[in-house]
Amino acid sequence: MRLLTELRGHLGWRLFLSYLVIILVGVGVLFSTAWFLAPASISRHAARMQAAMGNDPALTEDLYRSFTEGVTEVLGLAAVAATAAAVLISGFTARRIIGPIRDMTSASQNIAAGDYHQRVPVPTTDELGALAESFNRMASALDQTERLRMELIGNVAHELRTPLANIRSSMEGLVDGVLPAEPKTYLAIQGEAARLQRLVRDLEELSRAEARQIALNLQPNNLSDLLGASVERLRPQYEDKDVALTLESPSTSLSVQADSERVIQVLINLLGNALQYTPGGGRVTLSAHREGRQALVSVADTGAGIAPEHLPHVFERFYRVDRSRSRAGGGSGIGLTIARHLVEAHGGRIWAASDGPEQGSTFTFTLPLA
Repeated sequence: MRLLTELRGHLGWRLFLSYLVIILVGVGVLFSTAWFLAPASISRHAARMQAAMGNDPALTEDLYRSFTEGVTEVLGLAAVAATAAAVLISGFTARRIIGPIRDMTSASQNIAAGDYHQRVPVPTTDELGALAESFNRMASALDQTERLRMELIGNVAHELRTPLANIRSSMEGLVDGVLPAEPKTYLAIQGEAARLQRLVRDLEELSRAEARQIALNLQPNNLSDLLGASVERLRPQYEDKDVALTLESPSTSLSVQADSERVIQVLINLLGNALQYTPGGGRVTLSAHREGRQALVSVADTGAGIAPEHLPHVFERFYRVDRSRSRAGGGSGIGLTIARHLVEAHGGRIWAASDGPEQGSTFTFTLPLA
């Protein structure tokens, strides 16, 4: 009983037993058909031979017995040969099926143990090959996810290190009397704490966005109103830096199906990013127009620009085009990533374009029309 239970746990034995059952059923049907049909057929042929050779009951009985024994012998030998051939073929087929499955089992165990570089060969182009390809795609996705997770941990640690170090050094300076206990010192510490708060808030927002847990209140909204509200919120910062901010409203009224607060969040992020990388005396233009069944919104600046090799990565979290640039006066480095998720949640897409360093850049996204 225990042996039978163990055999049931192996796919190869189950395949073999299924083939064996099919063989036995086939042999049983063959013999049953022969035994049911053979007497009538033999009697008919024996009657013909008796008519040709004369009426001899002993000869007829001997002929009938010999013919029956011959048929039985042939069927028996054929059944043995068929069984042996089926066993060999089933063993070969089972190995062909079990081998890739065992490879996938071993690879999945290694992946579960943390080795995400495991891949399995694709043996055929049938369903088993499709399963192997799906397994490899899953392994690649897990490998990519793990790589991004490690990068995220490293980036978060890097982003936390600077403000924490500044706060600690300032506090040590206050304790040792090196720094004066004046409002300027406390404001500097407060600024670093604010950076930490912004980072934590943006990480929470990014986590919800990547998990698609941001609820959107989709309603028809006048696009010009959304553009105007975004410009008014950031106009004082543009004036302080002496950067011209121009709004080119669409020539005709455009109504978009969107969450107004989330769209304004995307616009403020793009306008703030343009302000950060545009020097004084530069210009930023916010424009929109209709294209088919969607609205295109663009933020173009005359700032630092982006090299071609950086364009595909600007929406990755914590990615910086200029590695030497400090974020002390900037954002957390994940604003563009959040903007991308918000735009995609609306059913749109977002991309960046630039002619190169010092040639300015343009960020464009789409929204569905109401």
